[in-house]
Amino acid sequence: MFDFRTNLNTFWIAVFVAVTCGVTARSQDGFSPNDKPTLSVNHSAGQIKIDGEFDDVGWQGAAKATNFAEHSPGDQTRPPVETEVLVTYDDENFYLGFLCSDDPKTVRYSLRDRDEMFDGDYVGILMDTYGDASWAYELFVNPLGCQGDLRMMSSGEEDPSFDIVFSTQGKVTDKGYQVEVAIPFSSLRFPDRPVQEWKATFWRNRPRSSRERSTWAAINRNEPCFICQWGTLRGIENVKPGSSFEFLPSVISYQTTHLKKSGNPSSGFTDDKIKAEGALNFRYLLSSDFTADFTYNPDFSQIESDAAQIDVNSPYALYYLEKRPFFQEGSDLFQTYVNAVYTRSINDPLMAMKLTGRLNRTAIGYIGARDRKTPLVLPFQESSEQLEVGKSYSNVLRVKQTFLEDSYFGALMTDRRLDNGGAGTIAGGDGSVRFLKNYRFNLGVFASRTVESTDTVMSQGVSPTTFERGHHTSAFDGESYWGHALFAAVGRDARVWNSNLNYTELSPTFRVDNGYLDRNDRKTVEFWNGLNFRPNTRAVDEVSVFLESARVWNCAGQRKDEWLQPEIEVLFRRQTQVSMNYLWSRETYRDVYFPGIRRFGVGVESNFSKPISVGFSLSHGRFVARRVDPPVLGRGTNYSVSATLRFWQRLLVVPRLDYSKLAFPDGSKIYSGFVSRTRINYQFSREWFLRLVVQYDDFDRSLSIEPLLSYKLNPFTIFYLGSSYGLQEPGGDGDWTNTGHQYFLKLQYLLRV
Repeated sequence: MFDFRTNLNTFWIAVFVAVTCGVTARSQDGFSPNDKPTLSVNHSAGQIKIDGEFDDVGWQGAAKATNFAEHSPGDQTRPPVETEVLVTYDDENFYLGFLCSDDPKTVRYSLRDRDEMFDGDYVGILMDTYGDASWAYELFVNPLGCQGDLRMMSSGEEDPSFDIVFSTQGKVTDKGYQVEVAIPFSSLRFPDRPVQEWKATFWRNRPRSSRERSTWAAINRNEPCFICQWGTLRGIENVKPGSSFEFLPSVISYQTTHLKKSGNPSSGFTDDKIKAEGALNFRYLLSSDFTADFTYNPDFSQIESDAAQIDVNSPYALYYLEKRPFFQEGSDLFQTYVNAVYTRSINDPLMAMKLTGRLNRTAIGYIGARDRKTPLVLPFQESSEQLEVGKSYSNVLRVKQTFLEDSYFGALMTDRRLDNGGAGTIAGGDGSVRFLKNYRFNLGVFASRTVESTDTVMSQGVSPTTFERGHHTSAFDGESYWGHALFAAVGRDARVWNSNLNYTELSPTFRVDNGYLDRNDRKTVEFWNGLNFRPNTRAVDEVSVFLESARVWNCAGQRKDEWLQPEIEVLFRRQTQVSMNYLWSRETYRDVYFPGIRRFGVGVESNFSKPISVGFSLSHGRFVARRVDPPVLGRGTNYSVSATLRFWQRLLVVPRLDYSKLAFPDGSKIYSGFVSRTRINYQFSREWFLRLVVQYDDFDRSLSIEPLLSYKLNPFTIFYLGSSYGLQEPGGDGDWTNTGHQYFLKLQYLLRV
């Protein structure tokens, strides 16, 4: 039994210390922040050239947004520096001009590739063009004009893969820095009406001793809906969203050299013929609110490989982020509580199409694809298997209706049909309702229908051989069955006290063929509480304390796991965050009961200076060794060390090391090893860069080297010239063996009609 009284003493002492530190109050100097302000935007008085200067006649008479309020680390307080934003438009573009006062010697900036400038100074705009708080654009620029763009969901989560075309230029001055922005209306989606009314705010990020963030529309941390607090831009008249057609043709040429016999370095090499393939992507604007995307024979090549994951003690299928632009855009619409849509389950499509749009407050999304190499994850109670099951057709349909200010309900259906026989279908609905301002209720209910293939060869070696306590076999023998999933949660989101209680149920026969599910046959009750304080001290910006507890059963009622974990996070000045946690757990795994799971964890992240940022995390204690027979409770250590080095304006070096070891109770080794990965970028200009990725996996003694030369006129018009090399050191004696290499070239160009 847990000794909760003893174990919680440290936790509540930390809470008492945090409370007695005090909470930052609003500034008492008479400053009054903008509460949901309104800005009337006028048509430009003339042409504007995006060159970082404001001497064009078009800026005369532009609307001005001022009186920014800091929301971190301050709370609706006056920022230490002034920010002014000029806003205007013409028939083609929406223009922004940022004038940022500061000491130029303290401004943090460097020449970066797109979306890699967020650790320095930057400014930007956040726009909800439909005004219903369901999603929003985030467009940012650093003092040199380097761009970053994201898509914000109603939950506050951000999609960093989102890209649009816009023009920027910036310069550092003796008064700070200034930035010009031109956003083509053809890059945006908004209602087709004579006069626009957009919800928006302007943003400034200023990392110094603290990471100072300020906005034009003041942010109340006691208001859970971030988008709902923005101001309003009015007066943009007679503009049209998007072009009717966008063509994105591409061509890729490559040559691969590989071992004649995979895994046998002495078998010699085979040089494949030089190959060239074309691909066609196009987008058609069906109306101002609906867009159709189609791709044929996409190469979907990853110009940077997925980072290796340490999985020597994990019996579950690995999860990788989606990096392919076709599937990334609008991906938030397809998110559900049970991860029923995981687009990397469409692995190698011959063709795919996507339809996204909205009717007033109803959003609709559809994805259809013909896949040539289909992966399938088979989830079980304590493990999962991943197979390749050949060719398939996939269809995904999603409808989401928003209501009130920050609530929605939705429906989802997915279906995948294998050429070799077999199918998987999901249908269900979900919703979220905010009530009493700070509280939210979430619910998701889904049913699955699985019809197995009869190709038993594909399922050879799958373990376990049966599931649902012997009612079904794991082999593909033509069985069919229904499954279900249920998710329910109630939570509180406020300035100081935050809390969440949720229940998840996954039946033993629930599967998500077009999604990702690494385990089923689980019922989980989880309770999380958090307190957040902003002490008014010279050393500390923020203190947060958390307590999480949970219990897990299988669907037969057997208790499988439970844990209690308190945690404290302290954000010190100089942008240094330190967190500590301790885990008490007891788990039953493969019918062995482990009551003594104890682990200590610590993490540090610091962006303390212009040239260097560092990160460190450590977990040490007792872990279940899941891949030995029988499983045992071993003693282990996992840690990660990373850094970002910016010693020169054009050069960026990002090294990372992940280490893991586990030992038997008698001290003998079960495993130990590490994965190191270093990325080096040299930026010749905003468009041209040279990158090198070097990764070493100590567990299989393999080394990969990936150089790449890249040109990006915009996120879609690109040129890549690169290669990849594989080496292996089977004996660990320094005798490296070449395992193959590839050279590739890719050209892609965006045409708008």
